Amino acid sequence: METQFSTTQVASPWPARSRVSRSELNPVSFLDRSAAVHPDRIAVVHGERRRSYAELRERVNRLASALRKQGLERHDRVAALLPNVPAMLELHHAVPLAGGALVAINVRLGAGEIHYILEHSGPRLLFVDAELEPLTEKAPAGVQIVRCEDGGGDRDDPYERLIAQGDAGDVSSLLLDEEEPIAIDYTSGTTGKPKAVVYTYRGAYLNAIGEVIEAELGHHPVYLWTLPMFHCNGWCFPWAVTAAGGTHVCLRQVDPALIWRAFREEGVTHYNGSPTVQTALVNHASAEPLERRVTAMVAGAPPSPTLLARLEELNIHVVHVYGLTETYGPHTVCTWQDGWNELPAGERARLLARQGHAYTIADPVRVVDEKMRDVPCDAETMGEVVMRGNNVMAGYFADVNATQQAFRGGWFHSGDLAVRHPDGAIELRDRSKDVIISGGENISSIEVEQVICAHPAVLECAVVAIPHERWGERPKAFVTLKDGARVGEADIIAFCRERLAHFKCPDAVGFGPLPKTGTGKVQKFALREPEWAGHNRRIN
Repeated sequence: METQFSTTQVASPWPARSRVSRSELNPVSFLDRSAAVHPDRIAVVHGERRRSYAELRERVNRLASALRKQGLERHDRVAALLPNVPAMLELHHAVPLAGGALVAINVRLGAGEIHYILEHSGPRLLFVDAELEPLTEKAPAGVQIVRCEDGGGDRDDPYERLIAQGDAGDVSSLLLDEEEPIAIDYTSGTTGKPKAVVYTYRGAYLNAIGEVIEAELGHHPVYLWTLPMFHCNGWCFPWAVTAAGGTHVCLRQVDPALIWRAFREEGVTHYNGSPTVQTALVNHASAEPLERRVTAMVAGAPPSPTLLARLEELNIHVVHVYGLTETYGPHTVCTWQDGWNELPAGERARLLARQGHAYTIADPVRVVDEKMRDVPCDAETMGEVVMRGNNVMAGYFADVNATQQAFRGGWFHSGDLAVRHPDGAIELRDRSKDVIISGGENISSIEVEQVICAHPAVLECAVVAIPHERWGERPKAFVTLKDGARVGEADIIAFCRERLAHFKCPDAVGFGPLPKTGTGKVQKFALREPEWAGHNRRIN
């Protein structure tokens, strides 16, 4: 006898999807909450200047209102060429509140590069620091320039005059969909024109929450702005620190002496920076162990175990993260594991140098071969790091082809090569273009760099491929020595031969400062290019 199934429609026990209780994820909402909960708490410190959360919220509302009065409409771009000053923090909240998309520009770029970004992004307004205004003399026609004197309230300051034109009351949000653009961030452009990376409200909101978790911000952190706010929107920390009810300590320029003073005088609990910034800190005359622990997020390039061990000696707790502009900054974190406290300091530093696992709010990160198959977790087989999830960009602004290429196979392709360890943690081996192929053997420039950085005379180094008649390519190291150090090429090579397989050791060593981008990354192409002049090799 066949079973008879009823075709009668039964009402679903699940409620129909409703927007009544839904709100779009918006990182600007963090300011409203912190101002309501902690109105009198100090939100911003800049020199002698102090502003409470209530004052910050009023200024943001006035600025957003003034932008609306200037005719700003949904998705209009607003550019900012500002160092880490209060105006830059205010714009991170006021521009999206007004409905616009913020374009934060690298303050270390030249006038030509800035012109390209302004022309490509098409902003209605450009906020520029008075010291940087000469860089905007050739701004495209139609861009309204607002100068910021950074004086803290002087009515002769055009920025302050604009704020005064706005209304102090609440500004209603124009956000309709959390997938709308909140910002455009330009890559460093070391291999060509910079790409315009589009961030969304949803991505910025979730990545900010991710930073609260992974950076261990807790409640009321005191965050020192050493990481540029123009870089990946400060890794979303303008919103993350605000979400945690924290104090933003602004710093116009990265100066190790000022940073050490802020550690001790402002009660700093957190800061972020590249290995270049950390190296300058640990080698400064003021570097002495801190009485209270400070947490530092380190990213931008793989830090050497030597640097990580030195930071630990100074009572600076490192959270090692990895990511790209296309991932809102950090995407993975090397989470401190149970049992690491019992390990020798050198072993802890070696483990902490890995890039780890995906953020709490991200999809799991993968390491894949050319056919998108996951590589084995053997700590040896290299593959490309690919990502996807809420903290991966929406795509490139006005560039469909580049977006499709970046997301081939349904995953964002980083161009970084890594291995996966048995515990699932990833560890970078190189950028795909930086791997040195010598006599058919792959040599990781990062591995060689980390060994050289362990030399007591070395401040920092970079390793690139140079041409070789027999082997095709060989490593060459470019080394910056610590002040007063006196070592030569033979000393560095001998140091490497004691610690590496001989085929991995550099054939030559150059000495001097390293060329860097505005965010502290070494420009390896600038080191490679002269070495390959006249040789048959594509220079990246």
